Amino acid sequence: MRSRGIPAEVDGGGRFVLKRADFSPAYLVTYEKGLLGEKIDEALDALRSCTLCPRDCQINRWEKFAVCKVGRYARVSSFFPHFGEEDVLRGTRGSGTIFFSWCNLRCVFCQNFETSQIGEGEEVGPKELARMMIDLQERGCHNINFVTPEHVVPQILEALPYAIEKGLRVPLVYNTSAYDSVHSILLMGGVVDVYMPDFKLWDRERCRKYLLAPDYADAARAVFQTMHEQVGDLKVDEERLALRGMLVRHLVMPGMLEDTREIMKFIAGISADTYINVMDQYRPAWKVGREAKYAGIDRQITREELREAFQLAQEAGLWRFDTRWGVAREPLLAAWR
Repeated sequence: MRSRGIPAEVDGGGRFVLKRADFSPAYLVTYEKGLLGEKIDEALDALRSCTLCPRDCQINRWEKFAVCKVGRYARVSSFFPHFGEEDVLRGTRGSGTIFFSWCNLRCVFCQNFETSQIGEGEEVGPKELARMMIDLQERGCHNINFVTPEHVVPQILEALPYAIEKGLRVPLVYNTSAYDSVHSILLMGGVVDVYMPDFKLWDRERCRKYLLAPDYADAARAVFQTMHEQVGDLKVDEERLALRGMLVRHLVMPGMLEDTREIMKFIAGISADTYINVMDQYRPAWKVGREAKYAGIDRQITREELREAFQLAQEAGLWRFDTRWGVAREPLLAAWR
């Protein structure tokens, strides 16, 4: 039975419900089979000539950093229970977000530029990263949510055994721009429970201009398919909290509904049952408003653009749209940081 007030899109009338008692985090199964150590060895070795994202820098990150500006160890800007995520993630006690510093994209409109483009944060080793996961679990967070993890897959994997040995048991969320390599997503197979990629843009020239990555859409298409093959459509527990599957985000951009059209068609082609958040949060930031060449996106989207974005998604066959339905018990966040 669906709880009162929860949209049918969340559970599909029970079709997308996975009993909590039948759920075991993917990483625990992989760890118990003795396979996690193999993934860690492969990932750390890959840092020695890094091709772990589509940049293919082939830099020895044990000694220096590449385009992502992260070397041997990850850098973290903050970690805390996040109450702004989708209701299937935040529940009543928050999603346990760990925000990684730097990024392998250079989005000119980045709304978290202090973290992703300026690199605010501190370097952490695997034991400290594991401690953050356990701390968030002990605070009651429903999951551990790795934000901007594309360039730190080896570091996440290296930290996991320490967290598992200290009792980590909640689902892991891989919250990505989708500028990942298939290699990295294969490494995370059997580790990640929920993939949450954001498919940003489709047109190659727009990807070049606004993300500084002309191959972005090619990379996203490849990893979307791989992610879905690993975890399938989003499944929720009896409380309608995400346990396993794929949750897609798409930030609607001003004047770029043709990109939205193609992205929605592509996502529906993978599965019409994809759970998707069509987002209206775009606002001018970072280089937009400062440089004249980005004047075309120096505005928020209109209500009509958002309405048409939903219409394009529906025309493609998508129907599991994310909406607000839960009531989170949000604490004073300053006390949790």
